Parts: sequence; C-alpha cells; structure tokens
Amino acid sequence: MFPDSSGSVMVFSTTHGIVSARAERIFMERYFGTYQTFRTVSKKDAAVLMGSNTLVGDRYRINLTMDEGVHRAWLINKFNETIGYFDDSFSRELSLLAAEGLELVGILSFVAFTETPEPGEYWGQAAVIGYSPHYAEEFNQFIDGICGLIGKGIRPKLALKGSAVDEIINSNGTWLPSEREPLPEKQRGMALLKTRRGFIDGLVEAGRTGNKGCYILSWAFLLALVAAIIIGLKSCGVF
Repeated sequence: MFPDSSGSVMVFSTTHGIVSARAERIFMERYFGTYQTFRTVSKKDAAVLMGSNTLVGDRYRINLTMDEGVHRAWLINKFNETIGYFDDSFSRELSLLAAEGLELVGILSFVAFTETPEPGEYWGQAAVIGYSPHYAEEFNQFIDGICGLIGKGIRPKLALKGSAVDEIINSNGTWLPSEREPLPEKQRGMALLKTRRGFIDGLVEAGRTGNKGCYILSWAFLLALVAAIIIGLKSCGVF
C-alpha cells in the first residue's frame, strides 16, 4: 500500500482501478465536453433565441447561480441576453467543474420547438466545453474550430478521451474530432428550427465583425426578398 497526495492509504490489489481513477481525474482537470439540452424561461427568451443575435455556432458565456439551494446554469449570448438554462443536475455538475477551476463555454447547436405540453415550448441543445485556463490558448483555438463546424451543421463528438485531449494541446488547438454526434431523433410534434447558419446568417456575422458592406448587402437582400414576395403575391391576384 502507499499514500496518495491527500495522505490516505491505497492498496496495491486495486492499483489498476486507482490509476484509472487518477488518470480520469487528471483528464477532467484539463477538459470536459458534451451536448446538453437547455430550455427557455418565457416566450420573450424564445424571441431572443430565434433572433439574429443568436446564431448556430455562436459562443456563449455560462453564468452559474444558486437560488434557494438549487444550482442553475444560464446561457448568455455575446449581447448579454439570457437565452436559456440547463436542468438542475447538469447545472450542479457545471458548478462543480467551475469550482475545480475549469473555464466553461457554451456553443449553440440547434433550436427546436415542441407542441406539447401546450402552448408549446422552445428549446435547444448547446455544446458545453470546459477547459483548464493553463491551456487557454490551445482550447480557445479548438473552440473556434468547433464553432465553425457547428455553424455548418456538423456536430463533432465532444466526449473526448485523454489521448484526444493531448491532440488538442499538442496541435495548439488546430486538431478537431472526426467522429460526429447525431441530432436527436425527431418526435411527433417536434420541429428543428435552427440547425446551421444560412446565407443571411453569414452576412449578419460579417456585419457583427464590422464589415459594413456585408451589413448593407444583408439588408438589401432582405428588402429584395420582401419585394419579390409582394410582386409574386400581386401576380397571383392576392391583392
């Protein structure tokens, strides 16, 4: 038997399990990744979720709170708007990861609507990544790559093992997973509203980054689209 770092004694007969547990602990101290369902509080939040301020592939801040002993993790977009929250169990898990020193990031994966329970509910999934600040540069580069894939409708696997985490760090964040995570199966009364960025979303993002030409072009495109719809309706004798 031998003492661990906390001074407790471990027995050699369970060495394999001890080493595995320790390796898992070291791994978790560097990285955490998953996809998780979030929900909206009200229709007002749903309106933000469906708006142009909230695009698939956007990076979100995760705000951890405690209300009457209940953990709650909130997704906050880059415009400081709250768009949803995770359930109690996952919120508590994120609070524990944050307490261990991991930085937490959310990425919008998709937005959905379910008819039941009435009057219906807007919800979605976010990729959630936690990483050690010691490797901030590598993981921020990695997260940028993940955002790009998700924005294209590609959901890379995020539940990565230790060797994959080594790949991220050793490549300075340029390595990306090749395995994919499928969308959840569609149920009756469920509609996927946002699963990737479209042409307009690309123009919106360019406008966000200060490209005034793309911003003007996006508005011109929208006005032209509205005009085309009106002309089409007139030609059909609607008005």
